[in-house]
Amino acid sequence: MPVTALPEFPTNIPTHPLLIVDYELLKNGDETEMDKLWKAATSLGFWYLKNHGANEDVEKMFDMGAETMNLPMEEKMKYEDEGFSFGYKFAGASAVDASGEPDKAEYLNIAKDDVLAWPKQARRSYPYTVNNRMESTIIPFVTKSIEVNNVLLAIFNSKLGLPEGTLCKLHFGEYSGCEARTIKAPKNLPVGKQAIGAHTDFGSLSFLHNRLGGLQVLPPGVEEWQYVKPVPGHAICNVGDALAMLSGGILRSNIHRVVPPPGAQAAFERWSQVFFTRPVNSVMLRPLSDESSLISEAVRKLSDEQREALTPRVTAYDWVSRRKKLRMIKNRAGPETWMASGGTELGRA
Repeated sequence: MPVTALPEFPTNIPTHPLLIVDYELLKNGDETEMDKLWKAATSLGFWYLKNHGANEDVEKMFDMGAETMNLPMEEKMKYEDEGFSFGYKFAGASAVDASGEPDKAEYLNIAKDDVLAWPKQARRSYPYTVNNRMESTIIPFVTKSIEVNNVLLAIFNSKLGLPEGTLCKLHFGEYSGCEARTIKAPKNLPVGKQAIGAHTDFGSLSFLHNRLGGLQVLPPGVEEWQYVKPVPGHAICNVGDALAMLSGGILRSNIHRVVPPPGAQAAFERWSQVFFTRPVNSVMLRPLSDESSLISEAVRKLSDEQREALTPRVTAYDWVSRRKKLRMIKNRAGPETWMASGGTELGRA
């Protein structure tokens, strides 16, 4: 593990409350729990998920991440993520705002396609620290994450009135941007600095595990960033842009960022583990109005500007690739580059 003991989240720091959803109840078809999930996903777009069964796998992923991040920089850079190639991203490679301020986090992206193809290579190669733990650590984590997010997608599919299996078909069967990401942010960052800039997530669902505070959300109608308190054993899940678009804005993709942990937690490295579920590369991002009367009605009520944001007329691959590449400082031309990297940001509507 990167650390063995951590201070508690400060009790005097205001936080934004999230609904707690029980994954075991969702799997068993509990209607009340599914309604709670729906409420969370259609309001803020964030919720806690308990009883998901991934805690042991997450701890092993942190071990793998620590071993990988401790490799010499020249070794890590052999596997650099240059935009959509997965692999390693060094701290400072991306901007956190329109000024071009460098980010403070380094991370490792492992493509779901490579994990499921193992021992064959589907997308790219990885450091030996990844390969050595593929079967014992990474495959179990990715398999569990896929299972969890598939349950959530199936519930959303039903709630949206889509034909059975519609969302699943859009997310599986060919290559996609789905990935497991291990993130390390340094300790003792100055107050006010952003480790990861404000953004909406690129894909459909994010399954996040962290030990320290630092994640902040900007709820609809609120102008002040609010912390999301980490709760031991609870994942933090959220809706991303792709699912917001496919649902006609019914499901909310809310803006969020990562800043230094508050209080005594700031003196420790901040580690996070996340799995991003994204549509397959060829999916054209648009509201599924023809497949659901509920989505059709929701789109009809949107403003022209909102409707335009939901229909970017690009594939899932192009959407993720643009957003990743334009956040990278080496591709920066000026503040307009940052603005062009934006997502739906429907959470501000």
